[in-house]
Amino acid sequence: MALADLDRLTYSYPEGPEPALVAVSLSLEEGLTLVSGSSGSGKSTLLRVFNGLVPHFHGGRIGGRAEVAGLDILSTPTRRLAREVGFVFQDPERQFVYSLVEREVAFGLENLNVPRARMRERVDAALAAAGATHLVGRRIGTLSGGEKQRVAVAGALSLDPRMLILDEPCSQLDEEGTMAVHAACRDLARRGLAVLLAEHRPADLTPARELLVDAGTVTDGRERATPARVQVPGTPGAEAWSLRAVACGRDGRAILESVDASGAGGEVVALTGPNGGGKTTLLRVIAGVQSPLSGIVRRAPGRVAYLPQDPGSLLHRATVLEEVSLTAGSLPGAAARLLSDLGLGHLAGRYPRDLSGGERQRTAIAAVLAGEPPLALLDEPTRGMDGHARDRLHDLLSRLVAGGASIVVATHDRELVKSIADRELRVADGAVREVRESRP
Repeated sequence: MALADLDRLTYSYPEGPEPALVAVSLSLEEGLTLVSGSSGSGKSTLLRVFNGLVPHFHGGRIGGRAEVAGLDILSTPTRRLAREVGFVFQDPERQFVYSLVEREVAFGLENLNVPRARMRERVDAALAAAGATHLVGRRIGTLSGGEKQRVAVAGALSLDPRMLILDEPCSQLDEEGTMAVHAACRDLARRGLAVLLAEHRPADLTPARELLVDAGTVTDGRERATPARVQVPGTPGAEAWSLRAVACGRDGRAILESVDASGAGGEVVALTGPNGGGKTTLLRVIAGVQSPLSGIVRRAPGRVAYLPQDPGSLLHRATVLEEVSLTAGSLPGAAARLLSDLGLGHLAGRYPRDLSGGERQRTAIAAVLAGEPPLALLDEPTRGMDGHARDRLHDLLSRLVAGGASIVVATHDRELVKSIADRELRVADGAVREVRESRP
C-alpha cells in the first residue's frame, strides 16, 4: 500500500496567475525519491502538499484528493501531519525556534513528550546522521548557513517520521556535509521510510525513483544537467580591495588570523572551504558589514554590493520590479533589462516573497547588482538555482567583470567556481590560502 497518494491534485496560490500544480496523480512508497525541475517549476509546492502547508498555511485554491499515512491531507491539521512527515526547508532560518543547537533538535520531541533519556538518545543520533555532532553547545545565531542546514536536517530526523521531505538541503553544505545528508537519506530509505529529496545537483545519489516537475506537472524522469562552463582568466586591473594582517571572527573570538588577501577590478575571486571555516565572516569584513578584530581593510571608492546568504532579508518591496528599481535608481530601463538577463522578466509584477527559493535568490541578486557596482560580494549566490539560472548568473557576472568590476563569491558550488573564478582562496583551519590549479 502506498504511503502517500495524490489523485488529480490541482493547486493555485492566492492571486497566482497560473496553477502551481496541475492534475498531479502520484503514489509514493518507501524508498528514496529524487525530485528535480527548474526553479519555479513547482517542486517546493509539491513537497509542501505532503505536510499540509499547501493548502493550510499558504491558502489558495485546491482540487483533487491527497493522502499521507492514511490521513486526508486536505482535512487533517498540519500539527497532526507533522508526526508522520518531517520537513527541511530551503531556508533553515524559517523553522528555528530555540537559540541552542541541541534544544532546537529536541523541539519536536518535547512537543511529543518523549522521555528525557530517550530524547537525548534520539537527538544525539540525529545530530550524528546530519554530520552536526560538533555543533552541540553552539548558538544558532553563530552558525554558518551550511551549519544551520545540518541542524535543520537533524531536527527533522529526530522525530523518526514515516516520510522525510528535504527541499534543497545541501545547497549550502560542503562536500562532507552533502555526503553525510545523502548517506542519511539512503540509510533511512533502507529502514523503510519514504524519503523525498529535491536537489539540483544530486551528485552521488542513486534514488529508487526520480520525478520531474515542469510547469506544475509531475512525470517520472530527471532534469537534464547543463554542462559546466570553464572560465578563461582575464587581465586584472587596479586593486579593488585588500586585507593586511587581518584577524576576524565573532563574539571577540578569532576564526581567521593573519589574513593577507586582495582582489582586482576585472577579476572574480572564489572563497571556498568547509562549513564554519569563515567564508561568510571574511566576506562580511571585505564588505565593511563587519569590523575586523585587527588588521587593515581597504576598498576602492564606489558602491559595495553585498548579497547575504538569506535573500529574504533584502526583499521588502511590493513587487520584483520595485525591488530592483530601488537600487537601479533613475537609470532608464536598467531594472527591466537586468530582470530579463536573469530570466525574471515574467515575474516583474509578483510579490518577491511568494516566489520559489531560486527565483527569490535571483531577485536578490538583481537587487544588489543593479547599477553595475564596482565591487560585488556574493554569499552562496547559486543557492536554489538550476543549471540554466546558473548560466544566466555566469553571463551577468562576466559582463560586470568585463566592465571592470571586482567580484568575490563565497560558494560550495564547484561548477560555479570552474565557470567564473579567476582565482580561488580556500578558507579553512583559521587561515586563507590561495589554491593553485592548472587551467585547461
